[in-house]
Amino acid sequence: MRKTLILAGDVAAKLHRIQKSRKASFKDVVNEVLREGLKHLSEPKLNRIPYRTESASLVRCLIEGIDDVSEAIAAAEGNASR
Repeated sequence: MRKTLILAGDVAAKLHRIQKSRKASFKDVVNEVLREGLKHLSEPKLNRIPYRTESASLVRCLIEGIDDVSEAIAAAEGNASR
């Protein structure tokens, strides 16, 4: 089937680059690109549920500050580390 297409300049340039790299006819490149685009557009869109991060209660800090490294290690590992 013969049809006349008016292509945007950027689209035509990309098609010509593909044509040269594949050493194919312009008609074959246009048909391949259209097939891929139509396949992509006709696929059903997935209804994805947005990802949500559950909140967590951090209660209270076990140490007053991290200035004392030995206190932080003792809180993390228990008093056996001292």
